[in-house]
Amino acid sequence: MSMTITSANFESEVLQSPIPVLIDFWAPWCGSCKMMSFLVDQVAEKYAGRIKIGKVNVAEEGGLAEQHNIVSLPTLVIYQYGAIFQQKVGGVSKQDLENFFKDVV
Repeated sequence: MSMTITSANFESEVLQSPIPVLIDFWAPWCGSCKMMSFLVDQVAEKYAGRIKIGKVNVAEEGGLAEQHNIVSLPTLVIYQYGAIFQQKVGGVSKQDLENFFKDVV
């Protein structure tokens, strides 16, 4: 299952993580985000222990989204070794989602 990422736990859960982290920046009013949420949860279960997967609700964590230059939703960001490794904007299929992070797991 994916975890909720907030400004309070971002550093410990994402930047200091010993394994890569995939963050789904989303909002409750975003239709594409709702579709992606199901896929992100599926992938979180499948790859548990190899990649950490979290979600940032930008409606509640606007400052965190702004700090990371999130301007479109959904946005998927992979963090590795405390830095952004790669980023993808928009909805994707489950296969595309898995391919997006295959280089880090």
